[in-house]
Amino acid sequence: MQSYSLLAPAKINLLLEIIGDRPDGFHELVMVLQSVELADRIDIQASDTQEIYLKCDHPEVPEDETNLAYRAAKLMFDTFPEVHANYGGVTIKIKKNIPVAAGLAGGSGNAAAVLVGINLIWKLGLTQPELQDLAAKLGSDIPFCVSGGTAIATGRGEKLASLKNLTDMWVVLAKYDNISVSTPWAYQTYRQEYNDSYISDAEGVKSRTAKVHSSPLLKAIAHKDSAEIGKQIYNDLEKVVLPQYPQVAALKAAFAAQDILGTMMSGSGPTVFALCESESKAIASEQQVRSQIRDPHLKFWITKLSSKGIQVLSSN
Repeated sequence: MQSYSLLAPAKINLLLEIIGDRPDGFHELVMVLQSVELADRIDIQASDTQEIYLKCDHPEVPEDETNLAYRAAKLMFDTFPEVHANYGGVTIKIKKNIPVAAGLAGGSGNAAAVLVGINLIWKLGLTQPELQDLAAKLGSDIPFCVSGGTAIATGRGEKLASLKNLTDMWVVLAKYDNISVSTPWAYQTYRQEYNDSYISDAEGVKSRTAKVHSSPLLKAIAHKDSAEIGKQIYNDLEKVVLPQYPQVAALKAAFAAQDILGTMMSGSGPTVFALCESESKAIASEQQVRSQIRDPHLKFWITKLSSKGIQVLSSN
């Protein structure tokens, strides 16, 4: 049976701005998304049944149709029924290295890897844009996870434009394993508190999105100005999440006191990341924060920015 092993990198947000409401009920967003080297491993193998079998080594990850990776396989089965009938089902094994429910697109990356893996096993020959179109049916982050690197995302997050890749910065990720933040809660709370600032007309959305393309952050990315990138990172959801979760706010403040480029909550949290100019400074800042906040539930990961999305490790 043919099989592939793939890496699915985590993602952080360098920018998350909420522009307004969309007719489909989602939020109109502008985000700058960035891959990091911390990644899950997904092994996917053709099966002699017609079913989807999913196994994960993390006890908090569901192994049924509520898992995005499972749903990605089901989407491929439903989209290409004749190919599915010919090739059969798949066995998916996920080795989690990315923390769960962390705002790092771990589940989205797993789903992206399944789409890429089945495309290879079934010899469909789908292009990256075609895979991203399928990915958008599953979730807003998943198209980016297919391609990875550095990108600006608009719409509800599914419209992507590649930026100059950033690879020379290090990242400290920190997350309390006993704290989770509901993404729907975060967006709904933001809507309740800041609805009066929303832009609803199409021209207004277009104008606001255009301004981001000429923003200081994107200029800094174009020039690979690490210091300026660290100053310009921004996340609207911090306005509602940090007051509700004082431990996350204190974690960010602890990082801000270190010799780093910048710190921010990723996505809807609760992960906080610190951008650093070198591995040694990443290690030093992690050690300082760990010594200040002595909590066994606080976990750390040191990684690096990456230019890659889903990567094929091996095939059999």
